[in-house]
Amino acid sequence: MTGRLLLASIHDVGPRFEAEVDALAARLDRLLGGPRFAMLVVADHWDEAPLHASSTYARRLRDWADAGVEMFVHGWSHRDAAPSGFAARHMTAGEGEFSAMAYPEALARMRRARAVVEDATGRAAAGFIAPAWLYSAGTRDAMRDAGFALAEDHFRVWRPADGALLARGPVVTWASRSRGRQLSSRLVAGVARQALTRQRVVRVAVHPGDTNVPALIASIDATLAAFARTHRPARYADLSPDVAMPRSQ
Repeated sequence: MTGRLLLASIHDVGPRFEAEVDALAARLDRLLGGPRFAMLVVADHWDEAPLHASSTYARRLRDWADAGVEMFVHGWSHRDAAPSGFAARHMTAGEGEFSAMAYPEALARMRRARAVVEDATGRAAAGFIAPAWLYSAGTRDAMRDAGFALAEDHFRVWRPADGALLARGPVVTWASRSRGRQLSSRLVAGVARQALTRQRVVRVAVHPGDTNVPALIASIDATLAAFARTHRPARYADLSPDVAMPRSQ
């Protein structure tokens, strides 16, 4: 078990979903035996919930960071103003903010969002993870030039600086937008609990909307509990460069 890692994360963290994030954080803390998870922080979700305007929530984030929670930048608004491509239009409800963004805008948004998140938490961001795990070519270049240490998509974790692959394998996550998506994500999670037991690194991601569906919460509980028996709850920082895999393509 010691060589296998479990990386858990809460997406869409910010004042917009304060109650939901609190509930998820308490749940993960209990299931993982402490604050051994990451938070993906949005600077101003849908341009309606600015983190920089909420000193109370900033203090909450700083408390979590001080307790050991890793803080990732998760975009500026999480919103794609002009979604293009099948995934951006149909799979993310228009929330793939960086899915088709050109380099200059991507770099500017990353820098602005990073400044807000780091000012709130009082420490350097752990990395950058795009909303819906969707990246344009310009976004990938911008991550490198912005100096982010880590990034991930649906199937891997890598270092933007040199493309070194740190972990591979699918993210286990849930979808709450429709009954069909809820059912399919529960089925996939059930399969993953059996199929990924020998995976070196398992990643599990939860979202605020999950808290409104009891069946999803039950699936999340079962999934985290199962993987915590075979994998050590860990931090993304534990993906040591010393065990970096071949360069990501």
